[in-house]
Amino acid sequence: MTKLTIAGATLTSLAAPVVLTAAHPNGGVPGVIGPEALAGLGFNGEAEQLVRVPAAALETDLAASVLAVVGLGAAHRPEDLRRAVGAALRQLDGATKVGLAFDAGPGHPPLLGDAAYLSGIVEGALLGAADDVELVLALPAGSSGRAGDRAGDGVSAKAARALAARAEAVTAAVKLARRLVNEPPNRLYPQTFVEAAQGLAKGRAIRVKVLDEADLAKRGYGGIVAVGQGSIHPPRLVKLSYSPARAKAHVALVGKGITFDSGGLSLKSRVGMVDMKSDMAGAAAVLGAIGAAADLRLPVKVTAYLCLAENLPSGAATRPGDVITMKDGHSVEVTNTDAEGRLVLADGLAAAKRSGADQLIDIATLTGAQITALGKRVAGVMGTPGVRDAVVAAAQAAGEGAWGMPLPEDLMEVFKSEVADFTNANMSDTAGGMLSAGLFLRQFTGGKPWAHIDCAGPAFNPGEPFGYTPKGGTGFGVRTLVAHLERVAGRA
Repeated sequence: MTKLTIAGATLTSLAAPVVLTAAHPNGGVPGVIGPEALAGLGFNGEAEQLVRVPAAALETDLAASVLAVVGLGAAHRPEDLRRAVGAALRQLDGATKVGLAFDAGPGHPPLLGDAAYLSGIVEGALLGAADDVELVLALPAGSSGRAGDRAGDGVSAKAARALAARAEAVTAAVKLARRLVNEPPNRLYPQTFVEAAQGLAKGRAIRVKVLDEADLAKRGYGGIVAVGQGSIHPPRLVKLSYSPARAKAHVALVGKGITFDSGGLSLKSRVGMVDMKSDMAGAAAVLGAIGAAADLRLPVKVTAYLCLAENLPSGAATRPGDVITMKDGHSVEVTNTDAEGRLVLADGLAAAKRSGADQLIDIATLTGAQITALGKRVAGVMGTPGVRDAVVAAAQAAGEGAWGMPLPEDLMEVFKSEVADFTNANMSDTAGGMLSAGLFLRQFTGGKPWAHIDCAGPAFNPGEPFGYTPKGGTGFGVRTLVAHLERVAGRA
């Protein structure tokens, strides 16, 4: 994994082949290269623009061979800095060691003197860098010599190390989720996902319990069994438990883990199947989040459920019209086998509500309607208003796109069934599909405080990279879940 160290150095004294810094529009790097010289290189300071300048062409001597300057644009949020630095590290592909040296210059908010901006720099670099890159953060005495880490009050060296350690734990969890999402479906199926979970737990204070297909059938997990029974790779439910002493709260996380989604007998189109290896991104985010919680030693108990199945058509597959009995006893008429994610999540939520958790949070690449409503970079969050709003606030603090959505009661009409408690979908009325899916899941929470994150768009990027976000799996949700757990633990 990417290695990060902190050096008591300045931009000019930092020893690395490449040193990265930043500049605003019409700005330069004070004492190193002026605005006119940068403009002559075609640099205008727009967000994520990168220019490389040989040390020999600079106004002052550098220990580095190359100065890389990334544009910050007009915005000043920590997330803007996170994206700019991440974009720069992506573009510095091939560099094995990169120094990070930032001074916003006169008239702009401090970067190294503010904990949020410093976190943005470090997280952006770690998220954008390749795994074999060594990063060195320059923290001059003037930035690190004062006590405290409040905005504008300087960041102590101790606080900077703590911020860096947190960033390393969280970004490692994000990259784990990315790797899992990017695995080909012939390599990542329920049992190999189980092995990945067991590997993460090894060496951490996390206990793992696995239910195989026989256990699932015996214990009444009708939703998970029904979705996975058409595949030669049988379904699994993984329960992971992180239980620190003197935990301040108990949060249950539930992740949709459909390792490949063909739609089952309600078969998707050829194009619709292309990226369906990513349909387990919710479970990947949950796995990453509980690993980060353990690494950060958060004083909050976390119980995580990975609902794993491969949704394929076969002679054994669930048929449209079948009636199944869920973990909590509700019966469901399966009218669309491509609305399978809500079935595995419903069983996971039913198990989670029995865990004694104070609140439940599920995350899933659940509906195409989420993309229609909010686009490819903003997740929809539904649920109990208090938990829903807290999750949205955590996402915003972490730099992930999320928007609170309602759960209109009238949409429950689409789930009426003559032979069961509910149908799982209504193909004749798909209006508000993201919201109706949330309403379906609510039936299985037992009235517990709960939030549902639909990240169908943000979890996978089929296009060109942007900011610190690569092509393919994005690791979306990990940072939101960790930030929420930190707030529950009193570590906002």
